[in-house]
Amino acid sequence: MRLLLAVIATGLGSNAANAQGLEEVRIGVAQHNACVLECSNADKEDGPNVTGELVFASPGFLSFASEPRPIVTASINTAGDTSYGGAGLLWTLDFAENWSFEPSIAYVLHDGTNENPFPQGDPAGAAYAEENLLLGSDDLFRIGLALNRDFGDNWGLQVQYDHLSHG
Repeated sequence: MRLLLAVIATGLGSNAANAQGLEEVRIGVAQHNACVLECSNADKEDGPNVTGELVFASPGFLSFASEPRPIVTASINTAGDTSYGGAGLLWTLDFAENWSFEPSIAYVLHDGTNENPFPQGDPAGAAYAEENLLLGSDDLFRIGLALNRDFGDNWGLQVQYDHLSHG
């Protein structure tokens, strides 16, 4: 948990001298560990997540990549299960007035379980794997896709899907 808070604090602190670079502050609530398409690892952890993102203006050197905007992101699980934080890039693709898609990619660190504590072949290990989400490493990629609806200059609504993966 301390690591995730440090990631957020670093993002805020590094921008204090250059406030015009921060374009958006996003706060939300997300369903955690939900079944979407492939459900073998779904519903192994509880509680909603409180999410946050700091979205910065695209720096000029990223213009070759369709001007993605840097983000600092965090997702804190309210039940004490897996939380994560990290940084990445997002692209805003407008498709109608006040509507856009936002694909994103980030590198994140999490505090979840990585490996089964039981030796391979131990029946207790199979039971443990059935009940626990095993992420495999402390660092993962977060792939996201969001649908946005803007309501004026300062407010919007977003439906977002995130997936954590080894890549």
